[in-house]
Amino acid sequence: MVTKEKSRRGRPRNFDLDEAISQAMDLFYRNGYDGVGVAELSQTIGITAPSLYAAFGSKRELFRQVLQRYAQTQGSWLPQALAEGDSLEQSIALLFLKAAEVYSADPDRPGCLAIDGTRNCSDAEACELTAQMRQAARVGVRDLISAAATNLAAAEADALADYVAMILVGLSGSARDGVAVETLRASAEIAAEGFVQRLRQYDR
Repeated sequence: MVTKEKSRRGRPRNFDLDEAISQAMDLFYRNGYDGVGVAELSQTIGITAPSLYAAFGSKRELFRQVLQRYAQTQGSWLPQALAEGDSLEQSIALLFLKAAEVYSADPDRPGCLAIDGTRNCSDAEACELTAQMRQAARVGVRDLISAAATNLAAAEADALADYVAMILVGLSGSARDGVAVETLRASAEIAAEGFVQRLRQYDR
């Protein structure tokens, strides 16, 4: 009897972990962390709530695994983009343009999950998960700036990194609001010009 009960409450035999994470990502993209409940997750994945807890432990742990998948797939473009460009100015311009394209490429998954997945979220631990991802991206940008513009003061490099992070937030939110990719690209180009102007001011 105990064996049967454990089997009944465990994962279904046809449970596909990768597919479950992908389906959960779609929900978190559309509704944000707070807007997705365990019942909706279970129904979408096709398992019972006890089976979901058996597979992932909690909704937050499932979200953590979704973010890991995101970093390996749709979110993997950022570190790759930072390595492109023959100059700092060109690298940042390419970064903004790439963001405009990636954030609007999939209408079912617009914007950046790490930026918007926990917007106005009441779960502090879930917010920390996305904050860590955003901070890692910011550090990557700051390291690029510091390495390419060695004459900048630390505060200046930080200010430029903050600027880049805020532009990405704006592009992500605009993509989620349905702004066309052409408009996003145009804004990305203007943002890149702003970066160059401030960089030159610091470089005097």
